[in-house]
This record gives sequence, C-alpha cells and structure tokens, in this order.
Amino acid sequence: MRIFLSICRLLLVVSVWSISARASDVKVGDRTFRIPDGFTLELVAKSPLVDRPIVADFDDQGRLYVADSSGSNDPVQKQVVDRPHRIVRLEDTDGDGTFDKSIVFADKMMFPEGALWFDGSLYVAAPPSIWKLTDADGDGIAEMREEWFQGKTLTGCANDLHGPYLGLDGWIYWCKGAFAQQTYDRPGKTPFTTRAAHIFRRRPEGGPIEPVMTGGMDNPVDVVFTPGGERIFSATFLQHPGGGKRDGLTHAIYGGVYGKIHDVIDGHLRTSADVMPILTHLGPAAVCGLACYESNAFGDDYRGNLFATLFNMRKVTRHELIAEGATFKTIDHDFLVCLDDRDFHPTDVQEDADGSLIVLDTGGWYKLCCPTSQLKKPDVLGAIYRIRRTDAPKIDDPRGLKIAWSKETCDDLTRLLADPRPAVRRRAVQALSKEGTHALPALAEVIRSNRSSEARRNAVWTSTRIAGEAARALCREALTDRDELVRQAAAHSSAVRRDRGAVSNLIALLRSKSLQNRRVAAEALGRIGDSKAVPALLVAAGEQNDRTLQHSITYALMEIGDPKATAEGLASQNPSVHQAALIALDQMEGGDLSASAVAPLLASKDE
Repeated sequence: MRIFLSICRLLLVVSVWSISARASDVKVGDRTFRIPDGFTLELVAKSPLVDRPIVADFDDQGRLYVADSSGSNDPVQKQVVDRPHRIVRLEDTDGDGTFDKSIVFADKMMFPEGALWFDGSLYVAAPPSIWKLTDADGDGIAEMREEWFQGKTLTGCANDLHGPYLGLDGWIYWCKGAFAQQTYDRPGKTPFTTRAAHIFRRRPEGGPIEPVMTGGMDNPVDVVFTPGGERIFSATFLQHPGGGKRDGLTHAIYGGVYGKIHDVIDGHLRTSADVMPILTHLGPAAVCGLACYESNAFGDDYRGNLFATLFNMRKVTRHELIAEGATFKTIDHDFLVCLDDRDFHPTDVQEDADGSLIVLDTGGWYKLCCPTSQLKKPDVLGAIYRIRRTDAPKIDDPRGLKIAWSKETCDDLTRLLADPRPAVRRRAVQALSKEGTHALPALAEVIRSNRSSEARRNAVWTSTRIAGEAARALCREALTDRDELVRQAAAHSSAVRRDRGAVSNLIALLRSKSLQNRRVAAEALGRIGDSKAVPALLVAAGEQNDRTLQHSITYALMEIGDPKATAEGLASQNPSVHQAALIALDQMEGGDLSASAVAPLLASKDE
C-alpha cells in the first residue's frame, strides 16, 4: 500500500509540475544550461557594457535600460546617502541581437528595484521613492530627475518598493513590501494607513493612490497583466516556509488579502478568516522577475504564458495560464536551468519585440537580507542572455520604426491595434490615447465593428486611458461585446474609472456564463458604489460560486456600504447569501451587525 501511495504522490507532482521530456544541455561560456529542444541561448551583454544587471526595460527604439548594481551590500541607510548604483542604456547598433554600445543614463542611484519606460521617460523604483528620469536633449543621459512617488519608508532589506509597471488601463502600478507604516491621503475619506504589503496604483499624471491587493507576505516584487487586464504578481514568503512551500505567483483580485496570516493585515477589510489562495507555489525560490508573453514567435502554445526568474534556484520557469472558474490555474515547466554554476542568479526576464526573451543574471554580489546568499561575491559579475526559438519566423521591423508615427491618422493607428507585432500594438494604444477625444470616433468604429477581438479589446484599453464621458460611454458599449475578454476589459475600464453610467450593464454582466466576467462586474459595482446594485449582488452571492467570485461579490457589498439593503440578505434561506450579507455587514463601516443576529446561527445546520 505504501508503494502504491508513493506512486500516486509522484504522479500528482508530475501532473502539477511538468518537466520537459525533450530538453538539451547547451554550453554558453563556462556554464551549462538546460533548455527545451528547438531553442537557443546566447550571451548578448556582459562587462564592461554592464556589470551586475538587476532589472531592465526597452524603450520604443529598442534600447535596453538596465539597473546596474555597484555590488554594494552596505546598510541601506548608507546606500541611500552614497547612491552607488547606476542605470545604463544598452544598444544593438548593428542589429545582430547582441548589445555593443553602453552609456550611463543615470548615475548616483539608490538600489534600483524596477524599471519602466513610459511616454519618453524611465521610471525607476529606488527606495524610498520612484524616480522619473528624462533625457530631454537626446544625448543619452537623463538630466531631468523628478521624484514621482515618495514612499517615505526604508527598512533594512530595502524591499519597501518594487516597480513600477504599466497596466493596460494606463495606470502605473507598484509593490510595497516590508512592514513599515505608510499613510496616504484619500479625497473625502480618512487617510489610508497601513503596514501591510500591497500592490498600489496611480495615474501617470499623479493624483490619489489606490490599494489593489493587501498582503501579509514579505516581498511582492513584479506585476504583469493578462490581455483581459488581470494582475499576476510574484512574491516571497507568501507563507511560513514548510512542506516545500514559501514563494510563488498569485492572481491579485481587487480587494483580496493574500500571504501569511500576520498582524499587518489586521484592520483591513476581509471577506474570510482565511487569506485568498495562491496561484502556484514555487518553494524557497526567491521568485522575482515576471513576464507575460505576447508574441507568436515561440508558437501559439506560448502566447499568454508567464515566465518567472527564480533567483535561488538558478532558473527561469514557464507557466501556462489557464482560466479556471473566476481565477486561473497553471501548468508549470522548467524553461531555462543553469546546471553547474551556483552564482547564476536570474533577476528579470523581458520579452523583446522580435519575440525573443532577455534574461538578466545579476551575478554573485547580492547578500543583503537573502537567507540563501551567505557569501557576497561582487567580483562574480552578471550578464544578459537571449533565448530564441530556432524556427521562429523573422519579423520585419518588429518595433514599427519604419512607421511614420507622427503622420499617422487616428484611423491609420486603429489598424495597428491588432498588428501581429506586440510592440507596435502597444505603441498604437499609447499614440491613440494621447490624441484624447479626437481618437474616439475611430475607436468607436473599431468597437462596433467585426474586426478581430484583439482590435476591439485594445480599442477598449485605449478608450480607458482617455478622460471624459464620451470615452466612458464607448467602453460601456463593449460590456455587451460577443467576446469574453473584450467584456472583461470593458468591466475593468468601468471599475478603474468608476463609471456610474455602466451600472445597469454591469448588473446584467453578473449573470454572464463567464465567472471571470461576473467577478470583474462585481468589482466594478463595488467601486462605483451605487446601492441599487445590492439586490443583484445578493442574488449573485447565492449562485454556485468559487472562493474568488464570492470574495468579489462580498467585497463589493462592503464597498457600497449600504447596511439596510445588505441586511435583506440575512432573511435569505440560501446560506451563501446569508453568509455574504453577514460578512459584509461585519466589515463595512456602520454595518451595526448585532449579537442577536449572529448568535442563533451558531446552531445552524449549515457549516
């Protein structure tokens, strides 16, 4: 019997974590790597171009901005004064895929923990702040430095801040780690004070800061976005180490509380005594960099996959993301593994415009607060690698540099929303959004057309970035689109813009066959805060919902905050409705849930 159970356990592990049966060992320099058959690995940058790369991002021209560590493990309070690190800009001047030119874009930087190129500037998280770095005169050096965000906390591990990351909705997102207290003003509300970990977001032009996710984990790091706008993030210490679990990837549901049960999450709204579930556990991996693959260059099976860098385990993993109920599940694979060098420490992965993957190895320098790096080795330098598929078709002008962007009309730009080149699609979205309301007639034609679902979805994301009632009305139309992901994008749009005009369509979407659509509709209704949605939310709470959807419905009731309307659910004979109403009343301000309403339920036949 023990042998039989062991075999069953082995089969279970293999079914959850897929190890490619067809992989090859390749030698690059002095290292041996394992990579799936049909892929190649090449070294594309090393010292003196870059010494200890940490994180990076591409600009519109294909230049790679790399946060380059000095190798310092000095206490962070010293580093914030000395600012010993730098940002270098790498260029591939001859187009062969290998970087051959480097310039120091910004020196005197505090420990950089994220890089985002957006609208002509590089945004860098350097705790305790996010800096906006701009090269206004085109000499390759950022002479303009603006403190875009002030976190105002800096703990001993400098994990107070990671990012930032650009959402499809046009908001800039970042992660708060550590457990130092931060306070944010909220117009018309009491200030938001928290010690917990979070994903935060804010408009690029500034304004109020919003929490998206709350957590008891030590260190949320990277955030990526699915085509429908869902947020997936990497984090360490999602739970106390045990049973091979510690770090992993998580689907960040709006209002969700994740990670360890920890006193930092006390006082935050909760829809259950338990924290929300983790997407996939990766063990003591020190998972950090994350990418959501957009291209077709690796093949259709790879599009929409996640790639993660595992600092401690010397590898890059691949995660097939599969919708399951109102959330996702993953099928997990090793993708790139260093077999023979303990000083290979991947920290970031980026998709290049041609569909190849760029992997940053930071080298052996990092020891600060890392329980597995017991020796600091600043002399062991890092490098940058490129992974290609050998039979990938050559892409002409992958960034659209031959396009006369400044001369394109809005109609011309909308034809690029479904371009097969991801970098071109992204640039078209940004160019159209900068046109503002002038772009709306062209976007309306796309949303109302028979063009591809990708074109319609990107038209929704573009409209989301444009202010004004006309843009809101256009996104509302997409709530009834025939494609699930287009509706998903439209519901997210209604949520971030708090579009009161979308309430009736969102209530209708609560009855969608898609549990994902129902969940985002509930999120949007909660953010909008219209009490007329409460009866529909209570009805939705009584359906056969999974944990994720039930959370979003209950959280929406909390955000709307109408005790009288919510209390109607206490009379329901459906235990799921009764439970949602109880929790919402308990958590909402002014819910006034009484002991007399709760005590009889201790004898309920329903657990």
